[in-house]
Amino acid sequence: MTEQNTSKRDFILIKNVEFFGYHGVYDYERGEGQRFLFTARLFLDLDRPGESDELEDTVDYGAVTAFLSAYLKEHPFKLLEAATAKAIEETMLQFPMLEGMELTLQKPEAPIVEPFETVSVTRQMAWHEVYIGLGSNMGDKKAYISRAVSAMKENKLCRDIVVSKLVETKPYGGVKQDDYLNGVLCMRTLLSPDKLLGYLQSLENEAGRERMEHWGPRTLDLDILFFDDLVLDGEKLTIPHPDMQNRLFVLQPFDEIAPHFRHPLLHKTAHQMIEDIR
Repeated sequence: MTEQNTSKRDFILIKNVEFFGYHGVYDYERGEGQRFLFTARLFLDLDRPGESDELEDTVDYGAVTAFLSAYLKEHPFKLLEAATAKAIEETMLQFPMLEGMELTLQKPEAPIVEPFETVSVTRQMAWHEVYIGLGSNMGDKKAYISRAVSAMKENKLCRDIVVSKLVETKPYGGVKQDDYLNGVLCMRTLLSPDKLLGYLQSLENEAGRERMEHWGPRTLDLDILFFDDLVLDGEKLTIPHPDMQNRLFVLQPFDEIAPHFRHPLLHKTAHQMIEDIR
């Protein structure tokens, strides 16, 4: 993962597949069932199958249709929102060649008194390339980081994990404390930025991290550095990480695993940012 994801938005369209399901809030909907339809856009790079003309180089849309139909028949949900979210997640996991997916679930026999054509919910999901700063300066530093990396490797919503070498560095921010062990991890994930933040904080909590002092010592520190080329300035989360360009202990391991990645705001590689602060 040394270059940013610049894949085109090619897709395969599966339109208005009809199936009988048991989704609904009311008892009769879950007991008697009714007719539903789904439409799926399957996002993937179609250059290779376009040249090879081989099924193994693309996604079998017949298999995707059969999987979705079976899943939505066999797993009843009260809400279309929940049915769509789980169906798209399970399909993305079942067919790893998919880069992204959009699923629309229609309910033409919804419990509405007024004349209507259909009710539908549309959901999108994609694999995102993310970079996470790893750090620890308390206790068995390497073990804390290793356990966090292992947890991410076991999480089905994370894949293609690459970890830089871990380097020992002096503390940053002026607080007197032990030296740090730092590195950078790259992976692809189906988690949104907010859900990724919550997941990383849960790993920090499992490691016994206490947020007592800004820039203070911690058993485990997991910072989102980049999330694709997203620029986000929220109350709880800022992406790209607002101070990474000033931190050699982040830039050096980042340069090791992603030398061609350019900061979406500064438009510089890690090597260029390192040169700026030397």
